[in-house]
Amino acid sequence: MASHSSALPHRHDLITSLNTDHHRLGLNVFLFIVLAHWAEHVAQAVQIYVMGWPVPEARGVLGLPFPWLVTSEWMHYGYALLMLVGLIVLRKGFTGRALTWWTISLGIQVWHHFEHLLLLLQALTGVHLLGRPVPTSIIQLLVPRVELHLFYNAVVFVPMVVAMWLHRRPRPDERERMNCSCATVPA
Repeated sequence: MASHSSALPHRHDLITSLNTDHHRLGLNVFLFIVLAHWAEHVAQAVQIYVMGWPVPEARGVLGLPFPWLVTSEWMHYGYALLMLVGLIVLRKGFTGRALTWWTISLGIQVWHHFEHLLLLLQALTGVHLLGRPVPTSIIQLLVPRVELHLFYNAVVFVPMVVAMWLHRRPRPDERERMNCSCATVPA
């Protein structure tokens, strides 16, 4: 049986690999997950604002056959945590301007994750913020949940995409510091 200490280099090797040899693959898989989640929020918004469905019935695409997905604070928290971990793990592969934009996305996701943690804790304890009838995040006190999550996903997604765009098109000084082969523009 392997000891705990022997498992650590493997995890380190995986993170190193995801920021060097497999950075592009890691970014593409992460982008696919983010786009799939984003599509769910857009589908829900279309159901509400274009099709006129009541909010409780507008559950995106996967939420229609699996309604518990929309109401599960565990699922929402799990995705927020996945986003946070992905942004942290893949960050070391960025340099220069791309690193700045990736860090902006990460900073916003830290707050978004906190809001989902707050919602999860309320769902688990039954004690809701300011006595509200349902779990409520801080910003949700000002903005309805559907619109808030469209906003959160947009403000995390946009700097993330800018970072990926710049990362694939580095300036010469940024390219020199890169440890991956993500750049598509010739040196």
